[in-house]
Amino acid sequence: MRTTLPISDLASRLRLDISRMARRLRQEAGAELSPSQTAALVTIERHGPLTPSELAERERVQRPTVTRVLARLEEAGLVERAADPHDRRCSLVSISGDGRALLAAARERKDAFLARRIDALEPADREALERAAAILERMLKEGGE
Repeated sequence: MRTTLPISDLASRLRLDISRMARRLRQEAGAELSPSQTAALVTIERHGPLTPSELAERERVQRPTVTRVLARLEEAGLVERAADPHDRRCSLVSISGDGRALLAAARERKDAFLARRIDALEPADREALERAAAILERMLKEGGE
């Protein structure tokens, strides 16, 4: 007979395993960008163009932090700045073609890593992962993400 973990133990185990998987996926993506640079670039890709203040708000960091991150991304040619047509005092930041290509390549490497790992599993384990993915998606949606 199988025992069920107490919820607090399951939560702790999931937190640790998800954190480890996220770290491993960052490693598979390559070392071109720091985690904060990657997060900012993904946010700009999904929601841009954005003002630096909007990016800071979405990333939940202070404006000076975003200013430093954007400087590095701009220096690397991964983002582009343009004057805000509604407020010439502000700039809008958008992802460049090189930025899109970098993110696409990183996603491809991460997906390939996961695909190799999943392919090595038994069919029942793959089905369990498919169910777990749906549950995690539902948990995130219910949590306001």
